[in-house]
Amino acid sequence: MDATWKVFFPLLLLLLLLISLNFYTSSGSTDTMNSIQSLRDGETIVSSGGMFELGFFSPGNSKNRYVGIWYHGIAQTVVWVANRESPLVNQTGVLKVVEPGVLVLVNETGEAVWSSKRSRSAQTPVAQLLDSGNLVLRDDDDAEENYLWQSFDYPTDTYLPSMKFGWNLVTGVDVYLAAWKADDDPAPGEFVYRLELSGYPQIFLRRNTLELTRFGPWNGIYFSGFPDVRGNPTYSMDFVMDQNGVYYQENAIDKQVVRRFKLFSSGDGQKLTWVNRTQKWEVYMDRPADNCDSYGLCGAYGICHIQNSPACSCLGRFVPKDSEGWIKSDWTSGCIRRTNLSCQGDGFIKYSSIKLPDAQNSWINESMTLTECEAECLKNCSCSAYTQLNISNGIGCLLWFGDLVDIRSLSVDGQDIYIKMASSEIGQIVSIINTSRGMKRRILIASLTSIMGMILLGLSLVLLIRKRNKGSMTGEEARECEERKDKESELTFFKLDIILKATNCFAMENKLGEGGFGPVYKGVLKEGQEIAVKQLARTSMQGIDEFENEVIFIAKLQHRNLVKLLGCCVQGDENLLIYEYMPNKSLDMILFHDTTGDLLDWPKRFRIINGIARGLVYLHQDSRLRIIHRDLKASNILLDSEMNPKISDFGMARSFGGNETEAKTRRVVGTYGYMSPEYAVDGIFSVKSDVFSFGVLVLEIVSGKRNRGFSHSDHHLNLIGHAWTLYKEERSHGLAEASLQNPRDLPQVIRSIHVGLLCVQQNPEDRPSMSSVVLMLGNDGVLPEAKQPGFFTEREPVVSQDSSSSHATNSPNYLTITQLDPR
Repeated sequence: MDATWKVFFPLLLLLLLLISLNFYTSSGSTDTMNSIQSLRDGETIVSSGGMFELGFFSPGNSKNRYVGIWYHGIAQTVVWVANRESPLVNQTGVLKVVEPGVLVLVNETGEAVWSSKRSRSAQTPVAQLLDSGNLVLRDDDDAEENYLWQSFDYPTDTYLPSMKFGWNLVTGVDVYLAAWKADDDPAPGEFVYRLELSGYPQIFLRRNTLELTRFGPWNGIYFSGFPDVRGNPTYSMDFVMDQNGVYYQENAIDKQVVRRFKLFSSGDGQKLTWVNRTQKWEVYMDRPADNCDSYGLCGAYGICHIQNSPACSCLGRFVPKDSEGWIKSDWTSGCIRRTNLSCQGDGFIKYSSIKLPDAQNSWINESMTLTECEAECLKNCSCSAYTQLNISNGIGCLLWFGDLVDIRSLSVDGQDIYIKMASSEIGQIVSIINTSRGMKRRILIASLTSIMGMILLGLSLVLLIRKRNKGSMTGEEARECEERKDKESELTFFKLDIILKATNCFAMENKLGEGGFGPVYKGVLKEGQEIAVKQLARTSMQGIDEFENEVIFIAKLQHRNLVKLLGCCVQGDENLLIYEYMPNKSLDMILFHDTTGDLLDWPKRFRIINGIARGLVYLHQDSRLRIIHRDLKASNILLDSEMNPKISDFGMARSFGGNETEAKTRRVVGTYGYMSPEYAVDGIFSVKSDVFSFGVLVLEIVSGKRNRGFSHSDHHLNLIGHAWTLYKEERSHGLAEASLQNPRDLPQVIRSIHVGLLCVQQNPEDRPSMSSVVLMLGNDGVLPEAKQPGFFTEREPVVSQDSSSSHATNSPNYLTITQLDPR
């Protein structure tokens, strides 16, 4: 009996061990892995709430294998990669936990390809994938969140909510984002987002060592230049700065909203939200958002106004350091004070509604009042400016030393800064500003008076002719002449008090929106007529030119697909344009909205496409002025009560005379995603520039997606590129929004896509005229084959220091812009 027991006892122990192991594996949590378990290629771990999945994958067209984390149940969107610099060449890799507490990835020979760092030992180390997307290594006996290691400390190209972005001053860990080298290579690329601690902490996007864009400094609520999210129901922003660490953190309020921030290999950063209705990632925020986000674009003491052309100007009481360079739109030399400081008796001038300058050379005190802050800056001759550190509680002091760089104007969420100036400037500042604005206003009034004078002169000639031919004029002709007189004198100068009453003093509840020119308000005149009032932003000086431009053009244009200008108001500090009111607002507010997009069935969309086309035909060839719009986009298409489109915003328009077919400008103005290649790169514009913008609009109307910021799980092309790919594969119907897949409408939908692609062809000469577009949309004839479009791949905007030329790579779709003022 004893002998038998000695034989079977070890076998019994082994059997019990196998049973217990099998029981642990089958009944234990699927989100963990201990030291006696492993993860092989083909196997995955899913977080307890089913949000994230850990496993092996191959990116893009690569055959290399990586360990990564992606969203579970969402089209594979990788948010973290372990061995991004050490790929496996086959599917024999194994991920396992090794005592005393290290996560290791080994290849087929057992060689460690990648391993986590170890801060301390653990008795029973366990790896766990959390529902936040954080892969943690912890001691199974430790109930606290006292992690041995976590992937949130070593992110790749994606920021996820609850991640602490910045510095752990105890461990020395620096949490930052590094873009992939390419779509199929997750190794660290050239672009890095990092919280930098020199001076007052700020977030920089760099390409190697070159600063590209900047967030900051933190003002107690948000980073200066980064939108204020107070009241946002889905997430909150926090910034911590103490002896343990300096970091930024977003925390989800609504757990149902899936959000991430990704730094793409192109250097573009996007905040993306998963939309269940469309089953796609939608762009919530772009960074950089526009050209004014380019670091130091306007040089020292220069300020960037995105709505102006050119975008850069000097701060008030500053002048260009290199006047000739500024004339050529080379702003790198920046500006200097008109009057030098003496360090004795200097004072400060307040500049409002700006993104605060680079704070790398700065000093802070968290308890000083604003008055104490001013006194502190006056005591130091090297101090150039100050502001309130914490706008949430009105306490704290931030001082700048040296030149002020990277300032931009912000109509929303801008802040105040107090810049040190010579005492002689301070006493004159108010009167000088008023005189400057007054001169501009006098020029404007003179121009408008000239316009009205021309109209009145024309009326006088009509009346003279009528008088001379009075004996032979029939009653019908007389009535026609009277109607013409009424029509030509429709432009009215409104009094300010009438507009104030109509808009309830520009009440916020009447605000319809805001563009580069300024805010737009709804109003109701005394007789009940509804109007839209566009108010020139008071911070804009160049906007006066847009104002005059719009009056000149729209006053002379009459077409059912152009917005009607009723009049204007130039009084006091106000410059106002008064239009007919469009109850359905702008196309973009309906087309790109999750809930209102369904209001546009295909017949409505096709009517909008045709209406825009007819409006452009009128501008390009039927009007007396031959207008090129230059800023055609969804937000500049207004919709009346019957969803009829009307082209608006002629502030950037240019007219052609005689046999002119194209022109060239150094001041490129427009909007990313709608500009033609020849205009964006070389400044050459023609009617074919508008045709390109129209083609983009057609693709957006059919798909319900924006060209800029478009994302797809299979590639990183923009909307044009996606449409081009589907067209080549004869699957153009796949571009159409799901609600437009009615078999009865599909032929017309596909034809519209084809016409849109003809309009966005790379070569301007290949693009059809707008009159040809109207014919192609209105019949069933055979359409020519579309050629390669322009700007159909992801572009990499780079601001060149050479203002005399623009350069592109060998690919015609790589965009380098030197003088771009997108609105």
